[in-house]
Amino acid sequence: MVNRKELNPDKSPEAAFGARLRSSREARNWTQDDLAARMEYSGRHISAIETGRKPPTRRFSLSVDAALGLEGTSDTFERAWSELKQGSLLEGFPEYLAQEARAAEIRLFEVGLIPGPLQTREYATALEAANVRRGSISAEQAAERVESLIERQASLIRPLAPLVIVVLDESCVRRPIGGLQVMGAQLERLIDFAEQPNTSLQVAPFEMGELRPFTRSVNLLTLADRSVVAYVESQTQGYLERESSSVLPLVRAYHQLQTEVLSQAHSVAMIKQARKGTP
Repeated sequence: MVNRKELNPDKSPEAAFGARLRSSREARNWTQDDLAARMEYSGRHISAIETGRKPPTRRFSLSVDAALGLEGTSDTFERAWSELKQGSLLEGFPEYLAQEARAAEIRLFEVGLIPGPLQTREYATALEAANVRRGSISAEQAAERVESLIERQASLIRPLAPLVIVVLDESCVRRPIGGLQVMGAQLERLIDFAEQPNTSLQVAPFEMGELRPFTRSVNLLTLADRSVVAYVESQTQGYLERESSSVLPLVRAYHQLQTEVLSQAHSVAMIKQARKGTP
């Protein structure tokens, strides 16, 4: 083939994405223009992605999945894009994000930090800056994480918005992140979140003591088919659970948690009281 550039998928994550795109296309005997026509992109754009001259985007990856019939599978190009963009994140988390973007209901419990969907940009930036100072990620990775978080939040704004139920340990509200102004704006964001028609926000107060069933963050997703998946993290790895024998005990514990925590009205009152101590 004239002017065919040899690809090296081991060169970089972008190169691996491009090589997979080419092999998937050629397996269907499609030219770059054939695939482009099915995606509403140009053949030149397809070529640039395949050869690594242009980085893929989430929109492009979703379009590839639709053209190749990969939507809803476990090996989508959207997932590959998430792993490419968020390579510094824990194993299992990119797959969770792909499921979260489609979930009908999202239930979160968090200890110590405001969960990602509720974070302000400034709060998230402060957290990632601390990771850079510790040397766990680079400044470039920190910037990518923040932008990915903003995209994650945007994916939850859709015509049929998911029900988002959040329980925060009191430590999330009391732990100062980024200074007084950043924390003040973050607490205001929580108050605004609680006022939305598709949300629920409750605080698990310190005095719950041993009645709090979870010691680490828990994410539960109810999908369109009413199945439930769970995502939990250790210090070094994330796990996406689909087996009912593992997920149902978490669902049961979450319901038990909600019966013991503060009501939304009392939770918002606590947050407003904490807000008074910030600018």
